[in-house]
Amino acid sequence: MAKEFSRVDRLSQQMQQEIAVILQREIKDPRLHNMITVSDVNVSRDLSHAKIYVTFLGLEAEKVKANLDILNDAVGYIRSLIAKRIQARIVPTIRFYFDQSLDQGIRMANLVEQVRRDDEKRRIEAGQEPERKAKVDKDEEE
Repeated sequence: MAKEFSRVDRLSQQMQQEIAVILQREIKDPRLHNMITVSDVNVSRDLSHAKIYVTFLGLEAEKVKANLDILNDAVGYIRSLIAKRIQARIVPTIRFYFDQSLDQGIRMANLVEQVRRDDEKRRIEAGQEPERKAKVDKDEEE
């Protein structure tokens, strides 16, 4: 029977949890944004390297690079804290990357909402019933 999770997956998950706690509680750099989320950790198959993807909630794009530089400068300290917390013979070298998926998701949701509002406006201008009222009326008839 095959293992449910590989060693790489287990280490990635444990590192994600530990790094999230470290960034919240241990890193006291005042230049660093305080709302950092660890969205993913990719550990190489040989367990020697780890890419840590982070998002900064509510941070402007120009400050993201500065915050990534701060995190990447503190890699040695963060790696030593990880080594104390996890039971692994080798702790991967880590590198922080910005995860744009959250920003892209918000942008896509805003675009969909804008198109929906424009469509609703065109319906009203054409003299048709708004979509929400039409759905409510159909539900009441049934």
